[in-house]
Amino acid sequence: METQHISRRRFVKGAFSAIAIAALPARSALAQSTIWTRLEWQQFRSSPQYASFLDAIRLMRANNNAADPSSWRYWTDLHMNAGLHGVPYFLSWHRAYIHHFEQRLRTVSGNSQLTLPYWDYYKNPNVPAEFTDPSSNNPLYVNRVNTNVYDSLTLAPFQASIVNFQRGTSNAFEVLLEWGPHNPVHNIIGGYMAGMDASMDPIFWLHHCNIDRLWHAWALPDGKNMPWYTDPYWSGSFNFGSGMSTQRDRTYHINWMNYHYDDLTRPSTFPPRAEAARMVRVQMQTGRGSRRPAAGAFTPAGPRDLGGGRRSLGGARNISLADVSTTVQVPIEAAGRQQLQSALARGAGAAASGGNGQYRSVRVALESVRMNGQARNGGFYYNVYANLPEDYDAESAQLRNLLGVIGPFEIAAAEHHGGGNMSFPATGVLAGPAASDAREVSISLVRVGGRAVQRGQSISIGEIRVELSTEEPNQDGNFIRKPASACYC
Repeated sequence: METQHISRRRFVKGAFSAIAIAALPARSALAQSTIWTRLEWQQFRSSPQYASFLDAIRLMRANNNAADPSSWRYWTDLHMNAGLHGVPYFLSWHRAYIHHFEQRLRTVSGNSQLTLPYWDYYKNPNVPAEFTDPSSNNPLYVNRVNTNVYDSLTLAPFQASIVNFQRGTSNAFEVLLEWGPHNPVHNIIGGYMAGMDASMDPIFWLHHCNIDRLWHAWALPDGKNMPWYTDPYWSGSFNFGSGMSTQRDRTYHINWMNYHYDDLTRPSTFPPRAEAARMVRVQMQTGRGSRRPAAGAFTPAGPRDLGGGRRSLGGARNISLADVSTTVQVPIEAAGRQQLQSALARGAGAAASGGNGQYRSVRVALESVRMNGQARNGGFYYNVYANLPEDYDAESAQLRNLLGVIGPFEIAAAEHHGGGNMSFPATGVLAGPAASDAREVSISLVRVGGRAVQRGQSISIGEIRVELSTEEPNQDGNFIRKPASACYC
């Protein structure tokens, strides 16, 4: 059985080459005596740390003082009120968050060697059995809608073309990983996981350790195009309470936070279907080819100025989503086509090609989004695409057409942080040859549901529209890059 921690000498020998050690910036973490190794659940449950893990969770859940960092509710409230979703530092904030939670587990358990495990659902999409046992003394059990997340998985973030990291760059890894598998896993499991109090469910921590692991695995061996750790991008810090803060630049590399993972393999295939074969799939894209959903009959919303440097090119009102997929067709009038083309040209940095209008970016806005009935419990979500081809491949569409995801988790976040309005940047997705004659923009909402699927009306949307904005698309390529001789590994 692999131990939970290793000496620095063994770590350097096993995890770093001599060149890598010389190239990686010296940090205080590497001066520490140990680098802790987080194990996959199937190995962790057979390790000496398993009993301490259960004891710590049981004690934290029994602590009713929400102001005490040793209570379970303390960490849930942090996620609800300070968690970053759909914005820069989503991955970095959660890396620091689970790190400090791990420290608290050690304090509560009295076991200084305890680490958090992760759940590799790319190998086994079933929620581990220990989390589904409803025994009264099982601290890992809560009610969930689904216990298989096969439908949440995508390989899009791990394609060779994904070398950019932060929001505002094309095909950004952080964005893609949040849209899948991160958010879909929340939505498909449902229950607590479908809301901002998601960390009430113990599986949350295994899910986020896996997301953290996937980020690190993607970045190997050269860091891709992540801003170098000295870039102002990493300035500032995250605060989780008294004595619990982390500078952002420390989250650049997991070894600077004194931990490692036992397996850093990037997903390249989907797991065996196994239990997923019995799941109900409602117009779910399969990856082997699908057809764009039929257009629905919705009340049109014409073009108009919205104020604040925004203009609607058109849209549709009163959209009700049930257990089928649909497409919203947005006709673009002649004047709007010129404005759209100009904005897309400016967004691509092509002002010399006619991008001389006042608008600089494009987004798809969803206004007054509401969940209905039992939909809040989760078990489903919708992928939101722009201009899907009539026949499309799901994995390719994730890279070329995906705007984002809408489900109970995203709607709960929008409601918690100031209302039921959402918007997806669309400049990069809509730019391309088709933009030269953009007489229509189609917005497809493709339903994905697990074995236990919410039936009937689930989500209502007051309006979906295509917007122009005077805001820059924020495609900033002036970050400090790593030196040519440096190695992230």
